[in-house]
Amino acid sequence: MSQFRRGWAISCKDIESYYGKPPLITWGLLFPAVLLLSVYVKDPATYLAIAPGIIAMTLLFGNTSMAAIVVTFEKRAGTLQRLLLAPLSIRTIILGKALSASAYGLVSALALSLGLKLALGMPLVNPLIFIAGLMLGAGCFSLLGLTASVMVREVFEAMTLLNFFRFPILFISGVFMPLSQLPTWLQPVALASPLTYVVELLHFGVTGRSEFATPVIPLLAGLLFLLVSWLLAEAMFRRRAYA
Repeated sequence: MSQFRRGWAISCKDIESYYGKPPLITWGLLFPAVLLLSVYVKDPATYLAIAPGIIAMTLLFGNTSMAAIVVTFEKRAGTLQRLLLAPLSIRTIILGKALSASAYGLVSALALSLGLKLALGMPLVNPLIFIAGLMLGAGCFSLLGLTASVMVREVFEAMTLLNFFRFPILFISGVFMPLSQLPTWLQPVALASPLTYVVELLHFGVTGRSEFATPVIPLLAGLLFLLVSWLLAEAMFRRRAYA
């Protein structure tokens, strides 16, 4: 059996055991939908300025949270240790966990996007760029969630650790305010956030416009962050997963 098929089996197990629960499904859809609806009710003419950011935020919180929850639960129950003792490589285990968390975030983001298109008429100028942004964000954020979860033992510890990362970048990454409107000193900091490039790719996909002149820049930056997130997750799993 190839490593990918083994990782896929781990992913399917996680989806069946953790992700199909109604509270998780509704939480992943209702919160961003209500937030965006409140913006639309206030000013229907400008909701497109924030829609890509809300979709990216759905990925950020959904993927990081679910990846962290699953791993911390399995560490407490001892099932992660049994998985580590199986004839599987660390990379296969990370791949399986990341695939399931990515699937959760992608389904939530796509459902929200479909609802916006059907209910509010959200355009989709470049679907390929839009999907690329979703996939890069899902992969990167899932791996960051796995990295945080393997460093702690309890769910609340993982959420606290993630919030030190999530909330600061939420306000500097173009979710609620274009990068060009940020203070000059804060704009270089925004470029160090993976969420920035996901938001800009989604802007390209929805409106065909972005803070970058071409989608190649956020695509390459997103791929770089994905690679760095994988290397970070792998390093932390090797150091802390057996603890």
